[in-house]
Amino acid sequence: MIISASPHPTVLLVDDNHDGLLVRKSLLEEVGYCVQVASTSEEGLKLFEATNFDVVVTDYRMPRMNGAELIGRIRTLDPHARVILLSGFVDPLGLTEGNTGADIVLEKNSNEAVHLVRWVKRLVNRVAPRKPPATQKTGEARSRAAGR
Repeated sequence: MIISASPHPTVLLVDDNHDGLLVRKSLLEEVGYCVQVASTSEEGLKLFEATNFDVVVTDYRMPRMNGAELIGRIRTLDPHARVILLSGFVDPLGLTEGNTGADIVLEKNSNEAVHLVRWVKRLVNRVAPRKPPATQKTGEARSRAAGR
């Protein structure tokens, strides 16, 4: 994976709606993020494979591969990727973090811009989970090793 050399946090926006992409890109660039855009899930996945992004923001409804499917593919490449899913149909489709794989699911509405900027900032600043040292055993493994 190629590491981004940008001093600013990087965001990948994926949406088949050109106008939505431009508005969100402008909004995030105004607050200091370096933004790349993709108009299809396939294009977004290729960009994700080639570049290290701090946050991925994807729409849900897209042709061929929806946002949840894209998130699944991203998670196979990087289980700790930070991902926001956007949809105008969060409640009707029952979209949640649990059933989409997203870190946060945001509804497209009049408050979207405020929530998007807030959540991108939170995810950029979130400390990546650390793996336990390879020598550390879980309580169950210790019990088995001790013959209990």
